[in-house]
Amino acid sequence: MTTAEHTVVPRQSSPPGEDGGRPPQDRRRTIRRRLITATIIVLLIGVPAGYLLISAGQSRRSGQDKEAEAAAQGMREGWPSRMQRRIFELPIPGNALDVQYYETNNWKASRMYVQFRTSSAGLDRFLSRLGSGRAALQEGEVTIGARDTKIAGWYFGPGADWAGTTHTNKDPRPTQNISVDMTDPAAPVVYVVSAATP
Repeated sequence: MTTAEHTVVPRQSSPPGEDGGRPPQDRRRTIRRRLITATIIVLLIGVPAGYLLISAGQSRRSGQDKEAEAAAQGMREGWPSRMQRRIFELPIPGNALDVQYYETNNWKASRMYVQFRTSSAGLDRFLSRLGSGRAALQEGEVTIGARDTKIAGWYFGPGADWAGTTHTNKDPRPTQNISVDMTDPAAPVVYVVSAATP
């Protein structure tokens, strides 16, 4: 038989398992693999996108709170933030009641107006943490000026036993003007204007 007469038979693939090849995948396995791939893609895209949405919402709410606080005119009920108390050096005693505050800022100075009722011991604690004491309070004195009184909406007229002092610090630390209504010595009402120069 000559070479030309030799019939050429195309090479056939060997049956599965004979040459170490993988068997064809069944439908369930294919669906499972595609489901896992889709889940991974959703997690890779969805988790960061969700995080960004949550962060944006929190940032927006925070900005709205700050905007409302900046737009507020006059005293507002509640405690100043820890940061505000630290900046203006206002160690309000923990037992204080009826706490109100108001902050103003301009290029010359920043001021924090604070008012609260406390006990006799609370007043002593407040003054000593400032670096002052009850002996510094002068009877009959109101140390808060007319301009600050008007801004805060306070009234320091007759009919109350007033005592006041000014606690001065070196710049850039704030200076506090303190006036206290001592009409009820067991429950004095403290009025403070803490001014800081940038």
